[in-house]
This record gives sequence, C-alpha cells and structure tokens, in this order.
Amino acid sequence: MYREFPHPAAEDGRGTTDRKVDVSVILPAFEEAESVGGVIGRVKAALLPLAVSFEILVVDDGSRDGTGEAARSHGARVFTHPYNIGNGAAVKTGIRNARGKAMVLLDADGQHPPERIPDLLALLATHDMAVGARTGESDSGTHRDIANAVYNRLATYVSGRPIADLTSGFRAVRAHVAREFVNLLPNTFSYPSTLTLAVLRTGYSLAYVPIAAARRKGKSKIRLFRDGVRFLLIILKIATLFSPMRIFLPVSLAMFFSGLGWGLYKIFWLKARYGPTSSMLMTVAVVVFLIGLVSEQVAQLRVDHKDLRAEESGAESGGGAFRAPAGETEGTGPGDRKNP
Repeated sequence: MYREFPHPAAEDGRGTTDRKVDVSVILPAFEEAESVGGVIGRVKAALLPLAVSFEILVVDDGSRDGTGEAARSHGARVFTHPYNIGNGAAVKTGIRNARGKAMVLLDADGQHPPERIPDLLALLATHDMAVGARTGESDSGTHRDIANAVYNRLATYVSGRPIADLTSGFRAVRAHVAREFVNLLPNTFSYPSTLTLAVLRTGYSLAYVPIAAARRKGKSKIRLFRDGVRFLLIILKIATLFSPMRIFLPVSLAMFFSGLGWGLYKIFWLKARYGPTSSMLMTVAVVVFLIGLVSEQVAQLRVDHKDLRAEESGAESGGGAFRAPAGETEGTGPGDRKNP
C-alpha cells in the first residue's frame, strides 16, 4: 500500500532508521507541497531544544503535486500511498511505521502550531494522550465552530467526560495506546473522533492543551455535510462498541414512554380503547433494553480481553513508559514547563 523513500540523515544528526527514538511526529499529507516543508522546519525547531531523539514521518496520501519529494528534501521519512485513501489511512500508516515511544500527530497544512508540541509531550508524563483543543482565537468558520460544539456535547454524553475538542488532529499519544486502537481508526477525516472516544471509554487518561489554530493554506478537503454525517455515525459506532447502553437506554426509554403516553391519551382524552400501537412500542422498548444489556456485557468482555492481551504484551516486551523530555516537570501542566 505504500513505499518508503530512502531516508537522508536529519540535519541535527538525530534521525535514524535502525533504532528506537523517543518521539515520532506523524504528518498525513495530501497535496500539501506548498506547506509541508515549512511545517517540518517548525517541528524541528520545537523539538531540537529538548533532550529527546525524534523522527518525522510524512505519509503522502497519493499526492500529485510533489508533496513527498518536498518532505523528503526537508529530512523526513516519507511513505507514499499509491492513490488517495484518506487522512485516517495516512495516520494509520504512520502509526504502524513509527518507532517512537510517543507519537505526535498533526496536519501538514500549517493549521496546527508545532511550537506547542513540547506542551503536549510534557502531559504524557501523567496522561496517556494530550490533545490540542482549538480556542475561540482559532481562525475557523462559524459553521465549523457550531458543528464542533454539537459534536463535543454529544461526545461528552457518550464518553461521560468533558470533551473540549473532539475533531482536533493535533495530539500526542503514547505509542502502545495508538497501536492498540489503530485497527479501529477509519480511513477518513474522522479518525480523531474515534481515537478520542476509544481512549476515554477504555479507561485511558486524556488532557487538553488550548491552542490557536491558523487558517490552512490551500483549500480544505473536509466537506461540511458529507463529513459531518460521517462524524455523527462514528460517534454512534464507538458508543455502541464501548458503551452500548448510552445509546440503547435512551432509545428504549423514548419508545416506552411514547407508547405509554399515546395509550393514556387515547384512554383519557379520546375515550378510546388502548390500541396495539402503544402495546407494540412498549414491547419493542423492552426488547431494545434487553439487547442493550447483552451488548453491554459483550463490550465489557471485549475490553477485559484487550486489557489482558495488553498486559501480556507489556510483560513480554518489558514495558517502558514515555518520560517527559528534559526541561519538563513531570506531573505539571503546560503552564509549568521550564525552559530547556
């Protein structure tokens, strides 16, 4: 599905292809030849002062404008899809080929500020994933802000935790966590939603760093209605995968009280008999509730089995948690980061 270009030595001498590194920075890119070089340079400038080894991976998702060549000329490891598969597919290729103990994901279009990468990495000392949450200062359209607010509220209900930015593609995550969920990630732009909900619903910890996103260079590949519906379906899919009762219970209650209310209305207001519609709605509500209970048990067994496999894998490999870079204070937020 992809091929790796020869990797020239990085300018700082830290880039390698035959050993583990501390941090892998993954940039999915499609038709981003104009901006990818500048983003790579900013990533290097952010990481060079830290006492960490790192690599920069650019996954060229079938571009025809020389994105891969531009990234390679700036010292990145480049993987190329033979055709455009999707932003999520590019991220999955990066995760599968990254060698870092921690992974940083950000777009190659210049929207995300690489200068905040040290703040995200600092939070990995105490959390499993840190996400750059876009603030009101971000340069985005009003329609997107409204859509993101709706997604965040729905995701907050599904996960049971406050979600500051469900769709942000700028995040740092421990490598074993990213690999655990790589097969769940869709091939489209909705991979951040899936990763965020999967992390929270399986008991991993999540923190947010406020960021101001810039306007992207070039034309956006996201379509509001098409991708908006896809985001909603992703939220529902992850909810039924990890916490089915969050979906089944409200549906069951809505059907039960609709049937009950319609029946009482016919009896007391219309002075008619209690009809079959009410009985059917209430009966189906009970069935939906029971299916939800069974689904909840299946979901719990899946999570328990995944945890068991993760423990066995960790025991075999010897574990190894990501440590905050030198100059970072463990257990503190981004505002407490010391200068290197």
